[in-house]
Amino acid sequence: MERWIRTCRTELLDRTLILNQTHLLRALREYETFYNRHRPHRALHAAAPQGTRPEPIRNSDALNHLDIRRHDRLGGLLHEYRHAA
Repeated sequence: MERWIRTCRTELLDRTLILNQTHLLRALREYETFYNRHRPHRALHAAAPQGTRPEPIRNSDALNHLDIRRHDRLGGLLHEYRHAA
């Protein structure tokens, strides 16, 4: 829990001006979702705890044609990257 609090503080709270309790709870909910479903974790070999693991790319030619899209969360503070369909 101490590690989560430290990570939340450095990645979210130290970079955000919190206006009130409602804003704080919304930001924490959004960060929790990002942390559990998208953020890579070293202990899980760059996978998210609740996320799905992508299939490895077996064809080296496919690496030249990757279409990666960025989705900003919390006003651009957090970024999610996904393969475009």
